[in-house]
Amino acid sequence: MPFGLNPFHKHDHDFPGVVVPLSEAPSHSNPNPVLEKTASPDEKTDGKSLDRAPSEEAGVGSVQNYDHLTIEALRAEVETDVAASGKDTAYDRKAKLINRAIQDIGMGRYQWELFALCGFGWLADNLWLQGVALTLSPIAQEFGVSSTWVRFTTCSLFLGLCIGASFWGIASDIIGRRPAFNLTLFICGVFGIAAGGGPTWIGVCALYSCLGLGVGGNLPVDGALFLEFLPFASGNLLTMLSVWWPVGQLIGSLLAWAFIPNYSCSSDLPSCGSVASGVACCSKKDNMGWRYLVFTLGAITFAMFICRFFLFHLYESPKYLLARGRQAEAVASVHGIAHKNKAKTWLTEEILNEIGGYPEEVQEQKLSFGNIIQRNLSKFSLERIGPLFATKKLGLSTILLWFCWATIGMGYPLFNAFLPQYLENAGGSSSSSTYVAYRNYAITSIVGVPGSILACYTVEIKYVGRKGTMVISTLITGILLFCFTASTNSNIQLVCSCLEAFFQNIMYGVLYAYTPEVFPAPNRGTATGIASCLNRIAGLCAPLVAIYGGGSNPDAPIYASGGLILAAFAAMCLLPIETRGKQTL
Repeated sequence: MPFGLNPFHKHDHDFPGVVVPLSEAPSHSNPNPVLEKTASPDEKTDGKSLDRAPSEEAGVGSVQNYDHLTIEALRAEVETDVAASGKDTAYDRKAKLINRAIQDIGMGRYQWELFALCGFGWLADNLWLQGVALTLSPIAQEFGVSSTWVRFTTCSLFLGLCIGASFWGIASDIIGRRPAFNLTLFICGVFGIAAGGGPTWIGVCALYSCLGLGVGGNLPVDGALFLEFLPFASGNLLTMLSVWWPVGQLIGSLLAWAFIPNYSCSSDLPSCGSVASGVACCSKKDNMGWRYLVFTLGAITFAMFICRFFLFHLYESPKYLLARGRQAEAVASVHGIAHKNKAKTWLTEEILNEIGGYPEEVQEQKLSFGNIIQRNLSKFSLERIGPLFATKKLGLSTILLWFCWATIGMGYPLFNAFLPQYLENAGGSSSSSTYVAYRNYAITSIVGVPGSILACYTVEIKYVGRKGTMVISTLITGILLFCFTASTNSNIQLVCSCLEAFFQNIMYGVLYAYTPEVFPAPNRGTATGIASCLNRIAGLCAPLVAIYGGGSNPDAPIYASGGLILAAFAAMCLLPIETRGKQTL
């Protein structure tokens, strides 16, 4: 990535030598040989086998093989795909061809660089979720807010996350992937730095909500963008993005350990707003640790934006350009990817027009903003939800997975968003206990990182697979949450929190991979979108449960978290589909 790349200069044209004629294109064969495997009797009879579902994203549903790539071969594939998806417009046909072209270009430098930059979105999401949690105690002391009511700070962040996730998913289809890709981290970085200077508790909460608007869009925008540029054969890399998630927590916890214990008021000092003038109190200048932390997290986020904007040229999504009637630019974008990967491509405007229709012959070549919004909203229509219950097995899987996402969505933040408070409460109210609490939180974050990596291997183990990995890790996570409350000894709590973080990352990583694999491709966006929505709404409710439930018993939110995780475990045990070894198309 050359330094000093002009982000305002167009790089989507003039790629000599990347286009080859169809007759010289690489031999084209079915990229999904698993389709031809013998299905079980159950898979044969229900007609909706997971490993035979054609994909809207991959665009490779045909099971025919061709010795040479020809117009007829491409047309046959497109006919198969549009028939399976139920949408047959000029846009849909041409989008299938673009998917096919990206598949043939293959995985290369462009996708690997994009993997790192999209990973920044995952990193930022958890960086701020945990970063806000780490500032609760010093904020409560400086502004004179009770340790229970200060949890509304987390609630304000989740409010921004929910709105951001909803807004940016649709906005990226209207203004383009490239602006959304850059703006999410820019907004988060700017408001993150500003939050470090918040003059009042309400002001800090408002700034946290604003940064949440930016960071909340990272997962939906980055995930969709990465998938559009990803060859189907490398689809598991989308799952690997979740490895960046615990890295965000690790960075935040190490910085908090460095700043907060060393630059915070003594824990026995009251807020200056609650005592008479001249009495020793916790003032802003003596309590800069949490502000240094937030300034640093904001600077890191802004640095990630700079890497995205100045050090990497993101080619606009060809699908977006196609939807806006900018066909030439869509083809040029694919040529740019081939050039970056030092590969060749057969895609031209002539081929798009030959199979998808010529612009002058097609009535609606360009999707209006209304069409784009309608397509997004149609994902949640009864027509798209109904097929998720077409068979008993699929309907049961749908209900159980949505239940898991909702329960884990509330259970995860009930413990993790307030873990620094729980660790501090165990050690009493001394400056040394604050140091130990933040040290233990950093250790917990370090131990949790290998969990996501291990999950990538255990899901492929015979007789374990996705379901077995999820069930075992979720059960252990729930049990460890109850063990955490069994003792107030900081060392025992450290062991429990470390193990919990390790198995929790396995649980979340596998659930994130398993969910889209279960659903048939034409309805996959609807099913996963609803799951994500339930997860965010439940997460927004978690601080409220912690506030009103923790008032009478400080351990009540942890009990609730453990109970919700165990409820998810019970649901996972009933899941009827195992996706290991099956190709999700």
